[in-house]
Amino acid sequence: MLTTQYVPGAPNWLDLGAPDIDAAVAFYGGVFGWTFQSAGPDAGGYGFFQLDGKTVAGAGPLTEEGASPAWTVHFHSSDVDALAKTVEQAGGTVRFGPCDVFTAGRLAGFTDPAGAEFAVWQPVDVQGMELVGASSAVCWTELHTTDAAAAKDFYRTVFGWETVDNVMGEHLVYTVASPTGTDPNGDAGHAGIMQLPAESLAAGSTSEWHPYFAVEDCDATVAASTQRGATVVVPAEDAEGIGRLALLLDPFGAPYALLTPSPR
Repeated sequence: MLTTQYVPGAPNWLDLGAPDIDAAVAFYGGVFGWTFQSAGPDAGGYGFFQLDGKTVAGAGPLTEEGASPAWTVHFHSSDVDALAKTVEQAGGTVRFGPCDVFTAGRLAGFTDPAGAEFAVWQPVDVQGMELVGASSAVCWTELHTTDAAAAKDFYRTVFGWETVDNVMGEHLVYTVASPTGTDPNGDAGHAGIMQLPAESLAAGSTSEWHPYFAVEDCDATVAASTQRGATVVVPAEDAEGIGRLALLLDPFGAPYALLTPSPR
């Protein structure tokens, strides 16, 4: 599970790149009840989604050439510059940075060998998200990849993740990852890795990270999302021992998932 006790390798920030920030604020405000606080006149339109006064994510206009609307998962690092070298040595690429973000921290963006984009945040003044694991906040991260075996090797090399494979159904292998020295199947698990099935690959799916937002009622939140312009990719369905989940695209095309967790 995600917590705000951030350690190296764990997700510690999440942000949305969107072509229209005002429209994004209206959409996510309507779905999750978030408000938006600007980061100031020098931040280029970037700001913070908040719930009850606590930051749940960031959002800003698309800045990279050719970038598509997307949620970007950031992972904690105590040394972004050293990690950038490790990413390249492991077969990934540096999209931008490392760079300082005012006095908040140090940032870099990467692409893994299969094409999934992610980022790394080295905290200074801003440690990370202030609310996770609660209703209307991110509760899980998940990588859908064209090469699960290579992805596991890459992220273990870069972050030192512990991983364990869980067989679900007849053919699906779902890998759970956690920070180094922890038990992935325990409370420290923070990410899932799964191979894209053949039908998804044939349909043109590519490797990407998805955030999961916890909600009280998955079906009701799917309805609230579609009423505001979202598209359903995977309809709400039950996952044994996990909860009820769905995958959607927001009105701009950014993927996100919903999860109503099973009672523990």
